[in-house]
Amino acid sequence: MASRGGSSAKSQSLVLDSEKGELVKAPVRVAKKNVSEAKAKLALKNHSEAERRRRQRINAHLATLRDLVPSTDKMDKATLLAEVINQVKVQKKTALESIRGLLIPLDSEELTVETCDDIYQHATVSFRASLCCKYRPDLFADLRQAVSSLGTMKLMKAEISTLEDWLKIVFLFTSCRDEPRSAHGILSSSIYRSLSSVLDKAPASLEYSPKVAPSRKRQKVS
Repeated sequence: MASRGGSSAKSQSLVLDSEKGELVKAPVRVAKKNVSEAKAKLALKNHSEAERRRRQRINAHLATLRDLVPSTDKMDKATLLAEVINQVKVQKKTALESIRGLLIPLDSEELTVETCDDIYQHATVSFRASLCCKYRPDLFADLRQAVSSLGTMKLMKAEISTLEDWLKIVFLFTSCRDEPRSAHGILSSSIYRSLSSVLDKAPASLEYSPKVAPSRKRQKVS
């Protein structure tokens, strides 16, 4: 029965009364139960569909990985991932070794100093220094000052290569003094410190820049 206050009665679901053979209003609890079951079925369906799509993406990625590694038909997922990671490491090592003798700048700051065989007959010891960094207007002035500060060390050769705004410079230093072998490490450290001071000088244009400084990888081999 509708109320006389002008407000409509709450809607209720209709069910078939088997005894009367007609539609009657369903109890409120039965209606709520039907709605809850419908929502649960819909949620389960959505979850199943999302899980199906997720598995499809995983299988597609696994298929791509299997194409990268030979003889992977009988590998489980964990073994496949481990093999792919190992292959990536091997490929990376191979790539680095292939360009080791080439004058190609890297995309990170790097400085190495190592003792070389006596390239020049008049020299008692030679050092090869490799420096990689980004170009800046005052870079060469700083390098000139660093080389001049080495004192007894003489710069015999310098090679420069560029890639976009990155530079790689290889220096060859010699010492004409009769230095004992025990002093070779001291000379190597001196070269390293001088060139390292160049990397430590941030460009003036970057002093107020919010950008993160480039990664640095410095090694010293005496």
